[in-house]
Amino acid sequence: MSTRIFVARLAGTSVFDPVGDRVGKVRDVLVVYRKDDPPSVVGLIVEIPGKRRVFLSIGRVTSISTGQIITNGLINVRRFEQRGGEVRVIAELLGRKVVFTDGTGEATIEDVAIQESATGEWAVSQLFVRRPKSGASPFGKGQTTFAAWNEVREKQARGEAQSAEQLIAAYSELKPADLANTLLDLPQQRMLEVAEELPDDRLADVLEEMPESEQVQILAKLDDDRAADVLDQMQPDDAADLIAQLSEERGEHLLELMEPEEADDVRMLLSYAPETAGGLMTTEPIIVSADATVAEGLALIRRHELAPALGAAVCVTLPPYEAPTGRFLGIVHFQRMLRYPPHVRLGTLLDPSLEPVTADTSAAEVSRILASYNLVSVPVVDEKHRLVGVVTIDDVLDYLLPDDWRSQDEDEPVKAPSEETGSIRIVNGRRGGNGTS
Repeated sequence: MSTRIFVARLAGTSVFDPVGDRVGKVRDVLVVYRKDDPPSVVGLIVEIPGKRRVFLSIGRVTSISTGQIITNGLINVRRFEQRGGEVRVIAELLGRKVVFTDGTGEATIEDVAIQESATGEWAVSQLFVRRPKSGASPFGKGQTTFAAWNEVREKQARGEAQSAEQLIAAYSELKPADLANTLLDLPQQRMLEVAEELPDDRLADVLEEMPESEQVQILAKLDDDRAADVLDQMQPDDAADLIAQLSEERGEHLLELMEPEEADDVRMLLSYAPETAGGLMTTEPIIVSADATVAEGLALIRRHELAPALGAAVCVTLPPYEAPTGRFLGIVHFQRMLRYPPHVRLGTLLDPSLEPVTADTSAAEVSRILASYNLVSVPVVDEKHRLVGVVTIDDVLDYLLPDDWRSQDEDEPVKAPSEETGSIRIVNGRRGGNGTS
C-alpha cells in the first residue's frame, strides 16, 4: 500500500538528487482539478539557493516522504509562474471551507493528504478538516475528521476572505525574509489575507523584508490602530522609511497613534535626509556606561531579539543612556569583550581608532568607512557629540542595492550546490504545468 503524505508537513522538507546532494526545500505542492476524480498532483514548488522558487515536475520525483524528497537529477531553474487551473495546496487550499455532501454540515480544510497510485501518479486522497465548534463554550475547537474528496464540495462565499491560519502554521518556522518571499509569490488577495492574520510582531518582521510598494499595499489594508501597532514593532529606521512612503496626512495620524517613545524615534529619523547617516541609522543600539562590566555587556548582546549587526558592539556614553545620549565615549567590539575577564570595565576597552560620523555624513562616506575598516556598524553623533544611533552594514546594503532588489528576477541560471558535482542537469526551458520540463 502506498504511503499517505500530508502536505502541510512537507513544507521545508529537503529535496535531494540521486547521489544525496541537497537541491532545495519544498514550499508547496501544486495540483490541478479533474472533473470526476480527486485533484492530481502535477509538481512541487521548490526553493533553491538564491531564494528562487522553481517548479519540480512530479514526474521528476522518485520518492516522497515527510523527511526527504528524492529527484531523478533534473531541475528547471526558471522562476515558478502559476498557470490557470493550477492550485497551490498550502497557499490556496488550506483554510478553505467545504460542505459535506451528505448534509451533515460544513468544515474547514486544515491539511491535505496526497497518495501515489499504482501507475506512479500522485493525487489528493483525503482531507483533514475541522467542523465548527459546537456549544456556547469559548474554549476549545471543533471536532476534526478525515474526508474523501468526493464526500465534500468547496463552499466559499463570493467576497469572503479565506482563512490563513493553516498557511501561517505551515510556515511558522520560516525566517522573516523567507516568509516575505513566500507572501510575495502568493496571489495578491491571498497575500493580503495572510498579512492581516499574522501577529503584529511577525508582520513587522516580514514588512521589513519587503519592497516598499508591497509594504504600502499591506499597510493600506490595515485599520489605523492595527497599522500603528505594527509600526511600533518595527525597527525605527524601517518604520520611518515606510511612513515616508505614505501620504503626509496618514503618516502623521499613524505617528499620533504609535507609542510616544517609538513615534519620537521615527520623527527624528524622518527629519534627516534619506541618503545621510541620520537617514540610514537605527536609534536602538546597545548603550552602556563606562562602569558596565564585560559580563554585563555580553548579557546584553545575548538577547535573542537583537539583530546580529547590533550585537557586534556596545556603545559607551555618559548618561542618559537612550538616544540622544550624554557625550559619546566610544564602542567596545564583541570580540574584544570575549578576550577579557567578566569583571573588567568596558570603559577601559574602547576602540581608540574608530571615530563616529555625524548625522549629516553622506551614505557614500559611511559605506566607505565600513568597507575600509571592515566594520559591521559605525556610531552616529550630533553636533554636541551625543550618540543618536548607529548605521549597520544591512542599512548600507539596502542603500547600495537597487530599490527593487528584493523582487528582481534574474534570467541567468542560479547555481545549486549539486551543479558543482555534476549530479544535477540544469534545464533552462519554459516550465510546463502539465509535468514537462
